Amino acid sequence: MPESRFPRIVSLACHDLRTPLATVYGFARTLTRAGELDERTTRFLGMIEEASRQMTELLDELGAAARIEAGRWEPALREIDTLELAQAADERIAVEGAGVRIETEAEAVERALRSLATAAARHGPAERVTWRVDGRTLELAPVTPAAAPIVLGEDVRDLGSLVGRLVIEELGGSLELDGETLRVRL
Repeated sequence: MPESRFPRIVSLACHDLRTPLATVYGFARTLTRAGELDERTTRFLGMIEEASRQMTELLDELGAAARIEAGRWEPALREIDTLELAQAADERIAVEGAGVRIETEAEAVERALRSLATAAARHGPAERVTWRVDGRTLELAPVTPAAAPIVLGEDVRDLGSLVGRLVIEELGGSLELDGETLRVRL
């Protein structure tokens, strides 16, 4: 099979997997909302819903990577503050500094920054990592020597950080490591 067809096959698979995944999620939500379930069953349905949400995010990332590799990614640009891009609901990720408004593919960049920070925390391991935002430059620390190759995508063990790097670079940004600090320029 020609190599150039592979990204299209991955995109098609991501698209086709969404229907059965939506069915699983939909039935779990319906059963949860119906009520009258014991605590154990409710907990299990919550786990199914959360796993479905995570699978949807993974399919989104894989689909974006395939479109980028095939040269078919069409980012939906909108204006957003760089400080806002770095915000994450994860308590392991802190954000400080001052941002500027830029035009970018906000959802993809938010996911990319969150994935890079999560990989740094998980593989560091670090209890907490911090984004320091200075306009278009964002610095993430600490990125330990154990986490650095994973965060940079040199060690292929974290889909989110791999796709994050692809997205940032496709949008004209860059990533570089300086000691235990990852510098991202948007």
